Amino acid sequence: MRVEFGRDTAQEPEDAGHLAIQELALRLGRLTGRQRTFELSTKPANPSFSIDVGVRDDSLRVLFIEEFWNTFGNVNAAVRSTRRKVAEAEQLAVALGGEAGPYRVAAVWIVRDTRRNREIVARYPEVFAAAFTGSSRHWVRALSTAAVEPPVELGLVWCDLRATRLFPWRKQST
Repeated sequence: MRVEFGRDTAQEPEDAGHLAIQELALRLGRLTGRQRTFELSTKPANPSFSIDVGVRDDSLRVLFIEEFWNTFGNVNAAVRSTRRKVAEAEQLAVALGGEAGPYRVAAVWIVRDTRRNREIVARYPEVFAAAFTGSSRHWVRALSTAAVEPPVELGLVWCDLRATRLFPWRKQST
């Protein structure tokens, strides 16, 4: 008789939900003919500072910063973190652009469509409307269609629970 203690081989990784959204974003990037980077480091000296997925569109000269959320913890800190990553990515965009000038940096949150996440967004409509001013509908098109420029403003889009598709966030009327 042989007994082994170990991890259940069928058990999902701790970050399986996050990985599923990253998988979707990387697949959409490939289908739109864009260059993709998984866990793009913004500070090589400290790899804990990374962008979930970076997507580069050379024809549009745009660097997409894509951040994914299974659940919200500290929304204030998360928004600040995204803004810091955008500022750091703008330095990378200068290097990418070379003599032709820097690439434009565009950022979006892709949020798992859970009841809890929707309740948080609904509870703080002014906060989310002020932070995410980019057209969600336009962001979905830009992420899933080749040669579509993303909005200049930070955006928020929903991802279904299985991480198979994106759809727009409809802001509450004020």
